Amino acid sequence: MVRKSNVSLKDQIVLENLPQHIAIIMDGNGRWAKGFGKLRVFGHQNGVSAVRECAEAAAEIGIKYLTLYTFSTENWNRPKLEIEALMELLVKTIRKEKMTFMKNGIKLVSIGDMQALPQNCAKELNNAIKETENNTRMTLALALSYSSKWDILNAIKQIATDAKDHKLTIQDINESTLDKHLSTSGMPHPELLIRTSGEQRISNFLLWEIAYSELYFTPKLWPDFSKEDLYEAILDYQKRERRFGKTSEQVS
Repeated sequence: MVRKSNVSLKDQIVLENLPQHIAIIMDGNGRWAKGFGKLRVFGHQNGVSAVRECAEAAAEIGIKYLTLYTFSTENWNRPKLEIEALMELLVKTIRKEKMTFMKNGIKLVSIGDMQALPQNCAKELNNAIKETENNTRMTLALALSYSSKWDILNAIKQIATDAKDHKLTIQDINESTLDKHLSTSGMPHPELLIRTSGEQRISNFLLWEIAYSELYFTPKLWPDFSKEDLYEAILDYQKRERRFGKTSEQVS
């Protein structure tokens, strides 16, 4: 007879081996809503609860950075009504969750093309960023109007301009140079990338930063993703051997 363990998933996590930075591609809102015979925005609305639960759980166990793929540059090609509903939801959510951020010591930042956001969204976002800037428990980065290709191209343009203005030479340009010019500057690269909904692709998200990230795919649709699912992903990460091109013997 196999006796079931009474140890919770959270208690199984080795706190000394936590990923500093977790990135999540929150996928499946539309399919979740379709399962209820509702419009896609219904899924986005219910996905907010998963964001709150995941952020609180991550902060509680000691994750220092959590980046959520919230809205890509490609998402601007979606139907106008869905985009408008998403932007309205974004404003309401940021306004509503500011107290949650403050209570949990969460610092809010954003990555992506903020100039593309509607004025009211950008204003609400900037206000929340300002109000939470002194929080130190965890940094929550919202990837908004973001794509990795856009970010890398933008960084290259800035580096080229600096070289043209004699602020650096071609010999000075290295990996660190590009890191400093990306919108993720100042954050460690994610050790763990999670994607929900069963899809197994990166979708133009943090392509440079996830060069050596551990990838974790789950069939759970985003509105159903709970803190227990986050714990499962972290436990799976902790079972992996991270070699960074070395052999197992070298790592040991």
